[in-house]
Amino acid sequence: MILLILFGTFFVALLLGVPVAFALGLSSVATVFYMDLPPLIVVQRMASGMNVFALIAIPFFIYAGELMLHGKIADRLVRLANAAVGHVRGGLGVVNVVTSMLFGGISGSAVADASALGATLIPMMRKKGYDDDYAVNVTVTSATIGLTIPPSHNMIIYSIAAGGTVSVASLFLAGFIPGIVTGICLMIAAYVIAVRRGYPSEAFPGFRYLLITFAAALPGMMTAIIIVGGVLSGVFTATESSSIAVIYALFVTVLVYRSLTWRKFVLATVNAVRTTAIVLLVIGMASAFGWLLALNQVPALLFDLLVGISSNPIVILLIINLILLFLGTFMDMSPLILITTPIFLPIVQKLGMDPVQFGIVLMINLGIGLVTPPVGSVLFVGCAVAKIRIEDTLKTIWPFYLALLLALVLVTYIPAVSMTLPNLFK
Repeated sequence: MILLILFGTFFVALLLGVPVAFALGLSSVATVFYMDLPPLIVVQRMASGMNVFALIAIPFFIYAGELMLHGKIADRLVRLANAAVGHVRGGLGVVNVVTSMLFGGISGSAVADASALGATLIPMMRKKGYDDDYAVNVTVTSATIGLTIPPSHNMIIYSIAAGGTVSVASLFLAGFIPGIVTGICLMIAAYVIAVRRGYPSEAFPGFRYLLITFAAALPGMMTAIIIVGGVLSGVFTATESSSIAVIYALFVTVLVYRSLTWRKFVLATVNAVRTTAIVLLVIGMASAFGWLLALNQVPALLFDLLVGISSNPIVILLIINLILLFLGTFMDMSPLILITTPIFLPIVQKLGMDPVQFGIVLMINLGIGLVTPPVGSVLFVGCAVAKIRIEDTLKTIWPFYLALLLALVLVTYIPAVSMTLPNLFK
């Protein structure tokens, strides 16, 4: 009955259109009243959930991403990717994926990626004769790569949801190869569709132009290198690296590129404050919700249920992935990380999966939800930028879904894909 009230209140609130953070809080309060516990416990758990030193990194990483977004870093990355791979058949589709891999390592946000790169690449692809649905499909699915290639504030949220036992540095390292694998899968899909539709190719601009565009884009790309390199070398912690990212983002956009105007600086700051407030409110509410899950032994109950269905780890991991894929279609990423990590992490650990590997599985899995209706926020952004209906993209997006699912399967069942670099730097 307790679990029925907890989950029932939560899902009913979501169906009524209540924001996720308030739905979490409402279900927690209802459950506490039913259990005859002091309501103050919910407030205490909210406060303790937000009173974590590592959370300082989240507003700084969000701020750095906003500064990079409004500082026109994306334009230089597009020119670099176009110079490198734009000459292949349907090259702008491959350029889109490569640029997302580069920009994702700077912004760490799928929405920012889809917004910045979509505004640049979708009109460019349309001008070259590419169909709108293809341009949007490539843009939104490749935007999810930024969730795995570091730095990603969602990895920090996962580390906190896992009780602080998972190293952020290990998560950063673990995300590189899966991010590249996902990019390769999407590039193959983009290329195959481009060939079937007969999209054009362009002449290779030459190595001299390639070097020029690389030099122009290098200061922006150094953001991820400085952050990850500094954390691995011990120069600064993952939390300190977030503030370094902001300082470097300001340095590049104001002094090097001189592309960040005062108006854009104010806009980036306001957006970062708004996003941070939303994320921290969700974290606080999810902390109370997660405490009730643990108190009522939900992970143990779910493990017994899954083992009752099958004792095969492959089947159990498949079921977990299907559950996460389903949840990701109607909930945003941050609350899902906070809700599902305490439930599924103990289960996968009993199956022998490393918590770092599960973190990357979670990033890719929930990233797919961001481009899947009915609540696919990244898909909405891409369609809004291109000014087309979501229905038009859904008819032809399935090859890109298959590419993302292939990457998810590889990361789930082949530990070396995500664990090679973390094990190498132990």
